[in-house]
Amino acid sequence: MLHVESWARTASLRHLERDAAGAFSLYLGGRFAAASDGGTRELLDPATGETIARVAEATRADVERAIALARTAFDEGPWPDTPALERARLLHVLANAIDANAADLAALETLGCGKPLREAEYDVADAANCFRYYAGLATKPHGQTYEVPAPSQSFTVREPIGVCGQIVPWNYPLLMSVWKLAPALAAGNVCILKPSEYTPLSALWLAKMVAEAGFPDGVLSVLPGAGPVAGAALAESMDVDKIAFTGSVPTGQTIMRAAACNVKKISLELGGKSPNIVFADADFETAIDYALFGIYANAGQVCSAGSRLVVERSIADAFVAELVRRAERIVTGDGFDPATEMGPLVSRRQRERVEEYIAIGRTEGATLACGGGRPPGELGERGNYILPTIFTNTTPQMRIVREEIFGPVLAVQLFEGEAEAVRIANDSPYGLAGAVFTSDAAKAHRVIRKLRAGITWINAYHPTYNEAPWGGYKQSGIGRELGTYGYDAYTEVKQINVNLAVEPSGWFKG
Repeated sequence: MLHVESWARTASLRHLERDAAGAFSLYLGGRFAAASDGGTRELLDPATGETIARVAEATRADVERAIALARTAFDEGPWPDTPALERARLLHVLANAIDANAADLAALETLGCGKPLREAEYDVADAANCFRYYAGLATKPHGQTYEVPAPSQSFTVREPIGVCGQIVPWNYPLLMSVWKLAPALAAGNVCILKPSEYTPLSALWLAKMVAEAGFPDGVLSVLPGAGPVAGAALAESMDVDKIAFTGSVPTGQTIMRAAACNVKKISLELGGKSPNIVFADADFETAIDYALFGIYANAGQVCSAGSRLVVERSIADAFVAELVRRAERIVTGDGFDPATEMGPLVSRRQRERVEEYIAIGRTEGATLACGGGRPPGELGERGNYILPTIFTNTTPQMRIVREEIFGPVLAVQLFEGEAEAVRIANDSPYGLAGAVFTSDAAKAHRVIRKLRAGITWINAYHPTYNEAPWGGYKQSGIGRELGTYGYDAYTEVKQINVNLAVEPSGWFKG
């Protein structure tokens, strides 16, 4: 495997702002600054275990300062009243800046979370396109008028919610930030973004682009920090009007409880244990291809991953045998190596968590068909790697079947007949995503309509679009991101009634 020298791996870091001690700075409402207590966090390369940077660690005081700046920017500043056309122009500036720095941004994503560079390049391009989509949407109609009895006129307008706290995960650091920032800024909100403490670097570069684009001070703060400190301060604040969070169900539940302090708006995109249903009449090669892509893209660190393969019993032996053969040939390695097909997990803790689930699967009695460990040699010793793993002979109550592992671990379930396929697919506390593979179009649509999931595919897995809503049923979350739904989630709806005959009503006679 190719070993990329440290200087080459970290070349993209030269663009980021550092404090006097050499740590990368917070972005507080228009200015880069050290943490209030001088604290920093060490970032490790998931492919090598080496230290790549130190980043300022936001304190509760830093968050409170950012909230105060955001409150002033929204209540007294120009941004909410900035014409939609100007907001759109600035979003286009950000999109163009992402394009201009795409190579370095992709390298930064690979450096931070370990994914293959080809995946990171796609994420960066998608982030630029997301800004462009919401730039276009900002200037489109966003209200309704109603036919009501004369002499009244009634209509609605959409207005920005206010100060929005946005907490994003480490698996898609730049893209998840943009999914939240683009609609919020397009609608006229101000934002405080808390990137994951593991992967804050691309969000800090995005803050630099915002500053250079000419956004007013206070419109954006970017505060790397620990969830129980920085994230909790956002969720608990009486001065934050909305929280948007992507992450685990337990953290989402904590945010819901904290958000009750001022009944703030919430958007939650939580976990998944998504079924990928393969019928016997599916195109065999296509179904194999997408089964692999569904679980092993980004090393399985995808909330919508097809982590349950629900395959018809009559083809199960042949299908699983070919799946295992192909999984064992996936090239695992450094994301900077062009030959790499699957990179490391984001952190040592995440690798240990996945290894714990693999041990649980064995203890529960599932059959380990392939993988289950680290690659041999230096690769497995230094980096956070887990080989592509498949469990067969599972039962519905096994933890590896019911719980989100967030790693390259696939659980195989068997069914006979359409009704059982649907029952198995829906037997989950989650409802984020799901897919159906079959050559029978009518059956495909029947099954898709019965799946309790928000994002679905027929004869494909994973492709999604900025134009379409993203979110799930059940414990997979509340609300939707992307598309017009994502824009609406950052607005309040105001009813306006106009009396066109200005004269007393005469209701009271006195």
